[in-house]
Amino acid sequence: MKTSANTPRPLGSPTSFQSNLSSVSPALYLASQSPRRVELLQQLGLQFEKLCLDVDEARNSGELPEDFVGRLGLDKAMAGYRALIDQPSLPHAPFAVLGADTIVVCEGDILGKPTGEADAAQMLRRLSGRTHSVYTSVSVILSHVSGEYSVHSVTSKTQVTFRTIEPAEVQWYWHSGEPTDKAGAYGIQGLGAIFVSRIEGSYSGVVGLPLFETSQLLSDLGFHFKS
Repeated sequence: MKTSANTPRPLGSPTSFQSNLSSVSPALYLASQSPRRVELLQQLGLQFEKLCLDVDEARNSGELPEDFVGRLGLDKAMAGYRALIDQPSLPHAPFAVLGADTIVVCEGDILGKPTGEADAAQMLRRLSGRTHSVYTSVSVILSHVSGEYSVHSVTSKTQVTFRTIEPAEVQWYWHSGEPTDKAGAYGIQGLGAIFVSRIEGSYSGVVGLPLFETSQLLSDLGFHFKS
């Protein structure tokens, strides 16, 4: 990739910034419109600004689920980074942009947000009595005083097992309004929790942001957590 003198460049080594960390955390931006991710990131005691972005979430042909979620998390972080550097008043480096994406995978198929009641019912019937996987990928783009940037990513995978869901429960749950904007047509942090009989992995990852992995990633990048 060719870059001009004024274009930020990716660093050749992801660890080359470590010696420049100070006692002050870099400015942090969350490239997400999800209220659940906002709430989860707030639990870490970090101050951040939310960026409202429009990112194409279409899946590429033949793209594996883990590759797909990883690319979307990075695409969101990069969209936020590009939006910031295009501003007339560029934020002072170092600053970081965090992007994340979550997908539900059942028997190899990605279950997105339902398009309506019939679609949600079909998803819930597929999940009923089965174990599925939830992937959440987190990417952080860190801008450096040199004008370069580095990319840091992590993906969590959680196994979630549902009890058998009765047909009347599917209808009741849809009319609660909760499934409409949730991948896989359920929210584990809400009423959807009554369907979950077992979980192996990150609960917060299923909600939308794996706090353990995210805190480890940000800590390595010089962020300091407060109560």
